[in-house]
Amino acid sequence: MNQNAMKEMRRAAEAGAAVSGRVAMEILLCGPDDIPEVMACATLLRKRRFGNRLLMCSIFNAKSGACSEDCSFCAQSARHHTHAQVFPLVPAKEIEAAYLKAAEFPVSYFGVVASGKALKKDDIKRICEAASRTKAPQLDWCASVGCLEKDLLLALKQAGFRRFHHNLETAESFFPEICSTHSYALRIETVRAVKETGMEICSGGIIGLGESLEQRVEFASILAREKVDSIPLNFLVPIPGTRLESMEAVKPLDMIRTIAMFRMMNPESEIKVCAGRVHLRDLQSMVFYAGATGIMVGDLLTVAGRDVQSDLRMVADLGFRIPEQAGAESRPPLRH
Repeated sequence: MNQNAMKEMRRAAEAGAAVSGRVAMEILLCGPDDIPEVMACATLLRKRRFGNRLLMCSIFNAKSGACSEDCSFCAQSARHHTHAQVFPLVPAKEIEAAYLKAAEFPVSYFGVVASGKALKKDDIKRICEAASRTKAPQLDWCASVGCLEKDLLLALKQAGFRRFHHNLETAESFFPEICSTHSYALRIETVRAVKETGMEICSGGIIGLGESLEQRVEFASILAREKVDSIPLNFLVPIPGTRLESMEAVKPLDMIRTIAMFRMMNPESEIKVCAGRVHLRDLQSMVFYAGATGIMVGDLLTVAGRDVQSDLRMVADLGFRIPEQAGAESRPPLRH
């Protein structure tokens, strides 16, 4: 790694500041011998804002498949021929039961996920009913239900949703390569509308779609510009039947470099490692020293996750702390 870039990275970490795009590229290109220094700086930034706390989340697939959009990676697109389940929004009581099951574990956010460009108004009412009736003190509700108008976002907030998840997926310059049925501007508009409601915004994307390293830096800088509260980083798991079924998986050290780069460009945001952790093999615990503040646990939407007990044991072995209570007292303040 260039020595000037190394010095700038250290200064940024000590000051709690973001690195420049030039240094971000150096992080992505650094050799194996430089990774310990990169991780030391990423860890310092993580600890400055988040201390030794980790926040875990889980998701529930409440409406699956038959999506009209053409996202190249997605098993739930109606344009792909996959084995993904197809079913309409499940009853409110089934959502509540899944929430209560998640509440048995030290999970901070429970995400209700629905396929499609945007969940319809009647379906929004259903998930609002579930959230308004069921609340555990340690577990907050999150919704991932598409590009909603502000009135529906406000309805979610009033029903008790603390957070809204809406991925930008990738860099703006690369987005047309993965989706043609809606615009990047629409996704940005949704992120900003969420922030206007006062809900937390969880917005990240997928690494390994075919983007360049420069576009990864571009993506991280867009998330920094939008000041998102939480950045979920997924690493592509190529699914047979999708347009990206033959894409090569991201290598473990490249995953570590990427997580560190996102941390160094977004010192105030949570960074959560989600799908694709399997690609890390024996290096899973290194994500926290690369700057991650949490992981997604349990089964994912269309691929299996790691069992929860293994993740809890890993976190305990590392000496990290998982907040027992949700709410403002256990978390850094919002970035709004």
